[in-house]
Amino acid sequence: MFLLIWLSILNPPAIRNEEPVPVYKTGDNSAWAAKNYDDKDWSKDRGNTAHNIFWSRTHLDLRQVENEALPLGLQIESFGAFEVYWDGVLIGNNGRIPQNGKPEVPGTESSYYRIPDNLITPGFHTVALRSSQSLLPHVQRSIGFKIDPYKILLTQPLVTMSYMNLMAGAFLIAAVYYFFLYLNSKRRPWDILIFGTICLLFFALLIMEYLKFHVVIPYSDFFIRLEIIGWLTFTNAVLVPLYFIIQFNFKWGRWLMTALLVTLLLLYVYNYGHYDLTARFYSLAMLIASLIIVLNGIFQKEKGGFIVLMGLLISALMNKFMFYDYSLFISFTIIVLCMLYLHSIRTNVIEAEHRNAILLSSKLQLELLKKNIQPHFLRNTLTSMMDWVEESPKEGSRFIQALASEFDIMNEISEQTLIPITKELALCRQHLSVMGFRKEINYVWEQVGIDETQLIPPAIIHTLLENGITHSEPLPGNTVKFVLRYFVSKESYGYLFETIAQNRQIVTERVGGNGFKYIRARLTESYGTNWTFDSGKTESGWISTIKIIRP
Repeated sequence: MFLLIWLSILNPPAIRNEEPVPVYKTGDNSAWAAKNYDDKDWSKDRGNTAHNIFWSRTHLDLRQVENEALPLGLQIESFGAFEVYWDGVLIGNNGRIPQNGKPEVPGTESSYYRIPDNLITPGFHTVALRSSQSLLPHVQRSIGFKIDPYKILLTQPLVTMSYMNLMAGAFLIAAVYYFFLYLNSKRRPWDILIFGTICLLFFALLIMEYLKFHVVIPYSDFFIRLEIIGWLTFTNAVLVPLYFIIQFNFKWGRWLMTALLVTLLLLYVYNYGHYDLTARFYSLAMLIASLIIVLNGIFQKEKGGFIVLMGLLISALMNKFMFYDYSLFISFTIIVLCMLYLHSIRTNVIEAEHRNAILLSSKLQLELLKKNIQPHFLRNTLTSMMDWVEESPKEGSRFIQALASEFDIMNEISEQTLIPITKELALCRQHLSVMGFRKEINYVWEQVGIDETQLIPPAIIHTLLENGITHSEPLPGNTVKFVLRYFVSKESYGYLFETIAQNRQIVTERVGGNGFKYIRARLTESYGTNWTFDSGKTESGWISTIKIIRP
């Protein structure tokens, strides 16, 4: 792309009058093609030519042309079908003018012609167009001219396309990669989907912008392509700030997005038909919204804020001082690179969280095993077991089997993140059997409405059960009762665990020790922040509630 700019510096325009003004006349006369024809009474406005043939004449002031620049070519940007005359000599045509009852065959918006070498001299020359514009007679579009070496006129679009196709391919690969990344991610993060969509839309924007070099587009379909380009730019102007809102945790995202959407729609309605101007305003609105988000992110000390701010400012300067067709894609590329930078930061954060999660999981596994092999538990349990074996070998055997079963279940679930609720209930019942033998208390277990298809982090009900045994005194009749209830709603589901007993007298209020820390850590490991845990004393004992919020 920078090569194209350098070529334009080395090869200044061959026309001295940079904005030649054409004059028009409706009718058809071959004498109007002549170089020295007097066209002083012709109009500068084409007027409503309807389905009629009309002529235009433009006087171009040609510079001295070096032999190395020959042959020269003439590029014309104009609607309609027309024949091109250079100083009265026909040098080409674009489409076909209606004749002999045959309808117009529309030409393309931009066409190229070789100027005969013998007609190239310094000074004024006349370009006359014998035209028709039957398919869009109401569109008043000026005629644009450019003279350059014919080889450059033909090859410059190819050079431009090579750069743009390379850029488009990079964005297509990025889009496909991030879509796959989104589909294979368990959490399905929105920022990855939005970034992939932005890359895909930018790929489509590049293709549509330079489609005119790949496909012959009749002038009658010219505005369809511009409308598509406008809506692609509109969509990107929405998605880019939305991506920054997610990355920088912008608190007023809904309000800003609402204001941005309203602004973009007003720009579309107010400037309808002015496609390049509307696209510029879209880009400006996107930059302003993005700057608001990034400045707020810098204020909140979000990572990457200053780098993205510099990228946005460079993009704004590109739009200000460069030709729009080039600045649009360069500035968008800079913005996408900033987004990639933010994504790399987010990826590092996710990897760190993943490593911490693995470390936490290992700690929780160790904690779970420690719960049943701690020395005082084993000592007290084995002491009780010896007494039972001596006094009642049959009951002692049941005691040993209950302890072995509890250890088997504990060993089975220790390395799992989620286990079936049925396994958790079996663990609780075995533990009650063991503690019943140890403490010689009648422990009663009751469960209400349990959904046996549910999964649950291992040993969290078991931990509540342990706390209930440790901090409770039996009721009259030497009984302690535990009741587990399952509840469900559209927004959440969970478990209510109640200990019905006398609470032991304590000096300070109990807010939960290592057991509660274990429960909270397990819930965070499995459900992130989508959970609540409450526990407190009641008149009849103690009650704990675990609620899982549906995502």
